[in-house]
Amino acid sequence: MNAIENIAASACYKSAAATFCLVLLVGCSALPTPPNRPVSYDFGPGLTGLPAADRRASLPPIALADVEATGLSESSTAVLYRLNYADAQQLRPYTLARWTQPPVQLVQQALRAQLGLRRPVLQDADAAAQARDTARGGKLPAVLRIELEEFSHLFTSPAESTGLLRLRATLVDPTPAGETLLGQRVFIVQKPAPTPDAAGGTRALAAAARQVAVEIDEWVAQGVK
Repeated sequence: MNAIENIAASACYKSAAATFCLVLLVGCSALPTPPNRPVSYDFGPGLTGLPAADRRASLPPIALADVEATGLSESSTAVLYRLNYADAQQLRPYTLARWTQPPVQLVQQALRAQLGLRRPVLQDADAAAQARDTARGGKLPAVLRIELEEFSHLFTSPAESTGLLRLRATLVDPTPAGETLLGQRVFIVQKPAPTPDAAGGTRALAAAARQVAVEIDEWVAQGVK
């Protein structure tokens, strides 16, 4: 094989190798990429230690009914947002973000934790069981009902947003003759989101839930005697 043939053969080998590499790269790029999994969020760890003893008098027990949703799916774990500057009437879900539980359950946990700092917090079933003691002179605890009306990441501009929570709280006094309304109030809390994305929105909504729990706790303390 002369020099010219050697050069030609070497060129063929290089061309074949380049073609093989190109085919390999094309094949790799054609492989399906694994789907991104949604990130799950909750309200954080909650209390990590017992708070300092509250020297104020303990408050009477209260029954906390299951939180209900008005206009929202009670079973959905989607993290929702609105573009207030574009189409505020459209409620959109983040594709890759989920709550670990439906928001109604997360809000109920926040309320139970806050209310329970100074009083026993019962469920409806517990309160119903106590009804059997009413004939012996016992008193049924007041019942707190919550309707969650809005729980979304609200964008006022592409860079600015808040976590918006709106709910209606109703406090009633159950008696053998029926319920007596002790009070009803709408609570609206907005907390700024640290970042304009799902992570920032969930942090803002968690902060809003903690604040509304404190406000409801104070309101209930005035209504339950």
